[in-house]
Amino acid sequence: MAGRILLVEDDPGIATVIVTALEDERFEVDRVDGIARRDACLADKSYSVMLTDVVLTDGDGLSSLGEVRDAHPDMPVIVLSAQNTLDTAVRATELAAFEYFPKPFDLDELVRAVVQAAGQRGGEGSPVPDESGEGLPLVGRSRAMQGVYRMITRVLRNDLTVLVLGESGTGKELVAEAIHQLGHRKSGPFVAVNAAAIPHDLIESELFGHEKGAFTGAIAQAIGKFEQANGGTLFLDEIGDMPLEAQTRLLRALQSGRIRRVGGRQEIAVDVRIVAATNRDLAPMIAAGTFREDLFYRLNVVPIELPPLRERRDDIAALARHFLGLAVGEGLPRRRIDTGAVAALERFPWRGNVRELRNAVFRLALIARDETIDAETVEMVLGSPDVAAEVDGDTGFAGALEAWLRVSPPREGQLYDDALAEFERPLLSHALASTGGNQLRAARLLGINRNTLRKRLTDLQIDPDDCTRRD
Repeated sequence: MAGRILLVEDDPGIATVIVTALEDERFEVDRVDGIARRDACLADKSYSVMLTDVVLTDGDGLSSLGEVRDAHPDMPVIVLSAQNTLDTAVRATELAAFEYFPKPFDLDELVRAVVQAAGQRGGEGSPVPDESGEGLPLVGRSRAMQGVYRMITRVLRNDLTVLVLGESGTGKELVAEAIHQLGHRKSGPFVAVNAAAIPHDLIESELFGHEKGAFTGAIAQAIGKFEQANGGTLFLDEIGDMPLEAQTRLLRALQSGRIRRVGGRQEIAVDVRIVAATNRDLAPMIAAGTFREDLFYRLNVVPIELPPLRERRDDIAALARHFLGLAVGEGLPRRRIDTGAVAALERFPWRGNVRELRNAVFRLALIARDETIDAETVEMVLGSPDVAAEVDGDTGFAGALEAWLRVSPPREGQLYDDALAEFERPLLSHALASTGGNQLRAARLLGINRNTLRKRLTDLQIDPDDCTRRD
């Protein structure tokens, strides 16, 4: 016998699959469906590993897990859950769970974890301090996000360098904030610096600080981001845009744990946890010599890849409701969103990812005429999702019109009016966004009279102040 396993699972189907797989590995498995029977088994027998679901017939499987760990400190615990949120993953980590598996899980991977846990009785150390789980920055229960949550929980109790990869707008800074807020450095500062937003000749001063007189304009000593983040976390965003010379100094600082201010002679020890991020593919940059290969390996200790929103459409409903709640905090009206509106949002391409969705939901909250946002409101404010989904960002107006005609067969005698109704609103909104809301410049861009533009804005109930660029 490879060992005795206690399975606490109230779903008979899932339990049967797990028991069969573990018995094939020569484990003896006791299966119970609730907390009371779990405690009775633990009082009667010794187990190599316990697997527990979160939602059980008589309560929350995690609520008393701390007591189980206190009574059986050498027994590894693996948590299974259909409550697939970052909150659940973090709670499992706080309670020193050996592993956390969201449902549906990979059975082979689960069995491998049980085998490993049975051979490493004693778990993974002491739990991190308790957190309520409220206010966690990442939202979504899709399968695509579960790997992200699991990787985050694995780096909370260590200082391994993390490289967050993903398209613009996917939430890379939110991952960095979660790692900081939930980790053992949460009492220290969280300092973010965007390498793409700093002029190349100033980035070293921004990172490492400078001494008075180090260069023209350095009228006083300045403390850099590394020193500001001492004892906490330094988030290096858009690391792929950092110039080579700065990459060299950054690599040296990461290797030695010491920095030197620009114009300074003294080395300063710094204790920071590094989380870096980029939306660029670093492999061709390394091949081209524009990104240091040794720096990449230094940063890429724990890679976390964020999925684009198009690969996690199941999360759009939860994200939309989350952003509606945030909109109230920004002084916008309280809104609800119905299933038709959610379905419409799910059909958009969201090239700007979660950031674009957030801006769109805020715009809906502002402009919607009723308390409940429906599909008609989505189309009125954001345009047709079917057209947007079919049009690539580079096809232009002609491509947009062609795609619209495919999904909206023209009515005889109505093609002009229908096309005008479909495209006039986004066209005027785009012109205003492009000119910062300046109606005179927007009219010139469109090639129409300013008074004509004003009348159309009034007829279409478009507020120039509401027109902002999409991400």
